[in-house]
Amino acid sequence: MNNEDTYVSLDIGTSGVRVIVGEMSGGSLKVIGVGNAPSTGLKKGAIVDIDETVKSIEKAVDEAERMVGLDIEQVVVGVNGNHIDMQTCSGVVAVSSPDREIRNEDIERVMDAAQVLSIPPEREIIDVIPAQFIVDGLDGINDPRGMLGVRLEMEGTIITGAKTAIHNLLRCVEKAGLGVADICLQPLAAGSVAISKDEKALGVALIDVGGGSTTVSVFQNGRMQKMAVLNIGGDHITNDISVGLRTTSEEAERIKKEHGHAFIDDASDEVTFEMATIGNEALEEYSQYEIAHVIEPRLEEILELVDDEVYKLGFSDLPGGYVLTGGTIMIPGTLELARDVLRLSVRMAVPDYIGVREPLYTTGIGLIEFAHQNVKIQGKETAASLSSNKDQTAENKPVPEKTQKKEHDSNDPGVTSKVKNFFKVFFE
Repeated sequence: MNNEDTYVSLDIGTSGVRVIVGEMSGGSLKVIGVGNAPSTGLKKGAIVDIDETVKSIEKAVDEAERMVGLDIEQVVVGVNGNHIDMQTCSGVVAVSSPDREIRNEDIERVMDAAQVLSIPPEREIIDVIPAQFIVDGLDGINDPRGMLGVRLEMEGTIITGAKTAIHNLLRCVEKAGLGVADICLQPLAAGSVAISKDEKALGVALIDVGGGSTTVSVFQNGRMQKMAVLNIGGDHITNDISVGLRTTSEEAERIKKEHGHAFIDDASDEVTFEMATIGNEALEEYSQYEIAHVIEPRLEEILELVDDEVYKLGFSDLPGGYVLTGGTIMIPGTLELARDVLRLSVRMAVPDYIGVREPLYTTGIGLIEFAHQNVKIQGKETAASLSSNKDQTAENKPVPEKTQKKEHDSNDPGVTSKVKNFFKVFFE
């Protein structure tokens, strides 16, 4: 296995932590390992218990390690939340080489120049996403490396987040004994696999309905324009079932996943099941039709809030319509209800890879694809995340030991400069 082409994504959600090990070969991704563990340390998408989150990360990582038979050391981490902010940026540099050929160092310098902005002290730069490069006035260039020129410009988007939220996320990853290869914005990552180029050009809204929150991101003219996070998700549906049927939240979650239906018109009165209720030793019998009367109103509310949020973001008619993803949309009938509520073209995005053909893995797959694009465009070192033996010496390994990772050596070549800056701020 070539570690340079192997990536591990870490998607920390409210309802679950997912780890995906993928191998990039010839531009295509092959999933070789998956780990999934329940998440108990998050509420509404925010970390509220570091120790519980660390335990969930360790469980998911252990499961993925057993599947691939190797030790995971570095991960590509997804970040999301209301604290995220985006603004346009640009940078200009002179090409440094005598032969005027644009190389990696020129791209690195122009990316650094684009980050020279006035940012409040409580915020930190997460990433810079190039929209286009301009070489001597010639615009629309995706990758200028190898071209000849005197003046190199870059126009793009700078993504910032609250230091506290990022600190808590990185602290959880660090305490789980992992290094951070890269940090990616989750809606951007999910969009790299859930949305086509044509949809991004025309205009489309990606709706990621998770357990504790729903992320709305709008893409147009080839890039993400706006995003918002609503503090409502699948956990609210679970709570409604729990309250309405007088049962535990664990039993309500099971009923939702195994017997739930989101569209009353299509729900069956003949499909019945038994469930335990609080204060009653005997099992109660319910039908799918009855459960649909609990699920549909809440999911309809979520979809209406999404529609309102897209309008607030400044988009009234998107030719590409809506694309749904996330664990909650796996409830049967969600697509039919969404088409009824949103009154635009609606489709469901599911990753087309063996072992992860479920919407809840969209973000994890996207993190790998997006990190690989960063390697190509920005020359970042985000791979080399596995090793076959923990006892190997550092000289024989492509990445430092887990124990070495915890020291967060600022001279560590395996960590991107962006992440080194995080560790410098928070851990040194």
